[in-house]
Amino acid sequence: MRFINNQSPDKIAEVIEAGTTQFTAQCYELYELPPLGSLVKTGDIYGIVANATTAGLEPGRKPIARGRDEASEEAVYRSSPQLTKLLRSEFTAVVVGYKDGENLRQYLPPNPARIHAFVYLCPPGEVREFSQTFGFLNILANAALPAPTDELIAAALRRMSPAHEDSRAFLVSAGKELAALLSSQYDQLKSILGRLTS
Repeated sequence: MRFINNQSPDKIAEVIEAGTTQFTAQCYELYELPPLGSLVKTGDIYGIVANATTAGLEPGRKPIARGRDEASEEAVYRSSPQLTKLLRSEFTAVVVGYKDGENLRQYLPPNPARIHAFVYLCPPGEVREFSQTFGFLNILANAALPAPTDELIAAALRRMSPAHEDSRAFLVSAGKELAALLSSQYDQLKSILGRLTS
């Protein structure tokens, strides 16, 4: 993903399905998916990428193997250029907050994202601003997720930590927040904390 001046992101996708708690976006480029745990934004709504797929455009019609006589994966696409028009890459993001004027709220917005709204990968400055507080962890811990909760929380924190001047201090603060949030779920807490440095 590219950023202009490290702060202004290019649009990467477009919302194709939206609800109060999550939205799904189709990427403009095949396989150009944001990594698991990335913070994305559409309009004034923030989401964390929880799942990604690449599949055929037609529901129920699976792609077929085409590489038997090809030397590389790239050769498959060169010999069948129509594939880029027959496949799509999309991702689902869990809604974790929204901008209310100048205020950043880490709870569900009053309305879902709009269909065909552009989706942007948040630049480091915006990631740093969003992750100053940890209200989003409660949303992730209690969401019905397509990915395992432990994996998603750890991935989100790992993706956010480089945006902070002291990434270790950020992860320690996040760990303390998780310890309070998951105080009765020791195994889950241990699983997440073990993945923060992986």
